[in-house]
Amino acid sequence: MRILGIDPGIATIGFGVVDADKNSFRLIKCGVITTPAHTPLSDRLCQIYDDMCDLIDTFKPDAVSVEELFFNTNITTGISVAHGRGIILLACRKAGLSIYEYTPLQVKQSVVGYGRAEKNQVMDMVRRLCGLASPPKPDDAADAVALALCHARSRTSLLYRGENEECSTI
Repeated sequence: MRILGIDPGIATIGFGVVDADKNSFRLIKCGVITTPAHTPLSDRLCQIYDDMCDLIDTFKPDAVSVEELFFNTNITTGISVAHGRGIILLACRKAGLSIYEYTPLQVKQSVVGYGRAEKNQVMDMVRRLCGLASPPKPDDAADAVALALCHARSRTSLLYRGENEECSTI
């Protein structure tokens, strides 16, 4: 199964493409989509949509794993990120992909085995699980790979309900 992991944002969107076969994982590609600062929000959203469509067309994932929105203090930033996340979900849905959404706690639990793991622990496990010499860079890309791994590992769980039932906390 090919999984596209997405760490949503508005200025920087991380992506990671992972091929998963049971407990074997291979990183195909990871990186970031960026939008220029001081650009109107509508133009940034259009660019995110176009770039997401290009990613989907290029890598042809079977499923998409997207981080649920979490923001702590800056609600203005959170609203912008929510706009970007909505566009990401739209692009994936319009492409007919199954979308799976995970909280940061679920990603850490799945990848590290501990929901309160530190970021460096998550990055080290991403490196180990994908057989890499070093964790992916930048951090947004590594987070997206962790999201793809989270879905790959979650779908092998006895609690997983099957291909036609989407996992979501919504």
